[in-house]
Amino acid sequence: MRATWKPHEKHGDLTMRSDLPDSVYAFPKQRKEPLTDARHVRNAVARFDQVTGVSEEDRSKAFANIKKAAAYYDVDLGEKSAKELGAHPQRHRKAHARKGAATRKRTGTAKKAARKAAATRKRTRKKSTRKRTAR
Repeated sequence: MRATWKPHEKHGDLTMRSDLPDSVYAFPKQRKEPLTDARHVRNAVARFDQVTGVSEEDRSKAFANIKKAAAYYDVDLGEKSAKELGAHPQRHRKAHARKGAATRKRTGTAKKAARKAAATRKRTRKKSTRKRTAR
């Protein structure tokens, strides 16, 4: 599969995702997984199997784009094909999340975590108000 990726030179805080051309993405048709620097290339490799709604042809094109971007940004890529990155998207992620939440609720872990989070928020608010009054 021929890669369509091209490096994108415009960077900075004002660069929005909508400003990026299709040629910057691993999946250009779907505009998924931007490859604008080495960090994004490593992230695209790590999340390759989590992308849903794409065909096998799109996956092989995306892998070619990732390979080209990895070479450009000097990222070591140990995988030789898209199959090595995995092609099993998490199809039932929401159902598993609901099941996990129900388990946490049943065992009381959710309440414990909520109490801990509330205590942390309370503590950080006190610290921030102290800083404001000290000025």
